[in-house]
Amino acid sequence: MNMSVKSLRCVSRGWRCFSSRQGGAMNVFDRSMKRKQKEWASSLLDSGKYDYLRDEVASRVADRVYDVSRTFPLALDVGCGKSHIAEHLSKEVVERLFLTDVSDSSLRNRRACEIPTHCVVAEEEFLPFKENTFDLVLSSLSLHWINDLPGALRQIHHVLKPDGVFIGAMVGGETLYELRCSLQLAELEREGGFAPHISPYTAVTDLGNLLGQARFNMLTVDIDEVQVHYPGMLEVMSDLQGMGESNCAWNRKSLLQRDTMLAAAAIYKEMYGSEDGSVPATFQILYMIGWKPHDTQAKPAKRGSADVSFADLSRIDRVQTDHQKTNDKS
Repeated sequence: MNMSVKSLRCVSRGWRCFSSRQGGAMNVFDRSMKRKQKEWASSLLDSGKYDYLRDEVASRVADRVYDVSRTFPLALDVGCGKSHIAEHLSKEVVERLFLTDVSDSSLRNRRACEIPTHCVVAEEEFLPFKENTFDLVLSSLSLHWINDLPGALRQIHHVLKPDGVFIGAMVGGETLYELRCSLQLAELEREGGFAPHISPYTAVTDLGNLLGQARFNMLTVDIDEVQVHYPGMLEVMSDLQGMGESNCAWNRKSLLQRDTMLAAAAIYKEMYGSEDGSVPATFQILYMIGWKPHDTQAKPAKRGSADVSFADLSRIDRVQTDHQKTNDKS
């Protein structure tokens, strides 16, 4: 795996747009289908070989937990899968951890870790916990399948204690642009139109606004692009299925014609193929950190309270220049 550089973008970007108004939740994804996909993927005998992306992103989420330099008595992992984050944490940092996922099979096949854990089968959109319960809430690569993302962020804020922190990662809008573009071009050529095959994802420009609407403060949002190389397009699609990351949008196309699939694979290799014959798949990962407000947190100074004007900054350069000239003469 390595960081990618953005390349040719497709005709139709896979973004979900959110209004600034708090209206009703969108119904983009078939949540029952997503649960079945995750159950099937976690029950595979060789399911571990498809965990490379989740493991990589989970380790980066754990790094951000260590950056906080605090011990968390009680934490929650939302959409934990097989508990990919917990194995990167120590009990000195997180003393107790609740794991929630929509897939019972994922929880039963969870990774071993040194932290005492409690498992709860629950939808990410409906957290069964009381207000002000957790010191830390985590989430890695599950929030991009939620219909009501603004509502889910509000629930996370609700279950956090004051001065608690939410640290999460989700797939962003530029993910799998190579696959999306290749399928669209092949369908346009062979069938005269295209249907969505890649689920719509959240744009990074929306994420900060959504966290703010959920009443988080001291926000941090950053982006990684993880690029994985495969023998061909069919292997990309096979691994996505093994990850439980197949499309579950209601408007997905159930079948793809064989000649369209072969054409898409050829386009993929022609447009994005490497010299060694492999093809890249880019995963844009959005990382977010938000804090639940508390009186002890740092606050911005009141407007007009500064005792130095920005206009004075230009004088600093002038003073330094005059000082340098004086030194040169001496």
